Amino acid sequence: MKKILYIIILSGLIIMTYGCQKVPENTVFSLEDLKGKKVGVQSKTTGDIYATEIEGADVKRFNKGKDAVTALREGEIDAVILDDGPAKLFADEFQDIRILDEAYEEEDYGIIVKKGNKELLDKINIALDKIKEDGTLNAIFQSWIYEGGKESAYQRKDKENGANGKLIMVTNAEFPPYESYENGKVKGIDIDVMEAICDELDMELEIENIAFDSLISAVDREIADVGAAAVSITDERLKQVDFSKPYAQAKQVVLVRNDE
Repeated sequence: MKKILYIIILSGLIIMTYGCQKVPENTVFSLEDLKGKKVGVQSKTTGDIYATEIEGADVKRFNKGKDAVTALREGEIDAVILDDGPAKLFADEFQDIRILDEAYEEEDYGIIVKKGNKELLDKINIALDKIKEDGTLNAIFQSWIYEGGKESAYQRKDKENGANGKLIMVTNAEFPPYESYENGKVKGIDIDVMEAICDELDMELEIENIAFDSLISAVDREIADVGAAAVSITDERLKQVDFSKPYAQAKQVVLVRNDE
């Protein structure tokens, strides 16, 4: 229940009281119910694209997924469209929200590379194949998603530090368990995957945390070499940048208030 501070001025005295504004009950029980509703998304994500296509929807865009979830819990919006990984964590953390059983189509995540940089793209794809084959990639996902890991699931190999140079990666640390920012450090699935790839390439990894809607621009302008932040491979994005082979599958889901 949302608390509101009321200030009443009476005979020169200021009286402060607290009132309560009831959060409205959930009205979204299927994808069809999203029509005409206030739908929250993180700006420029795949969820943003889906929400824009909903008939009559009033799309509310937030810089962070958690900000959209907070707005949902406080009754400011009716639903949130989000990747299933972060959505599951939010639903576990907050008992007053839940995930609809009905979901959008599955999508593939890939690593962003500047369009036309075939040399780097080939190296990353070869490294991805290697960590898939030797079980490293599966172990990373097993630790973070299925075992609820909170710390790094991958330890870098003891080898010459960055003999082949440095790889600069941009991410947006607002998508746990794929990436989050805690205690001055970015961690998560994408960080572990990129560290494993850099071990295969014998490269140093440098991570920069930026806004999600700046990832593609940063790689395109060569401010960074790669981008990884649970970014879905879409036809529209492929017009701007190249993507590695898919390293994860996910789906967009809908978070609503849990009246129970």
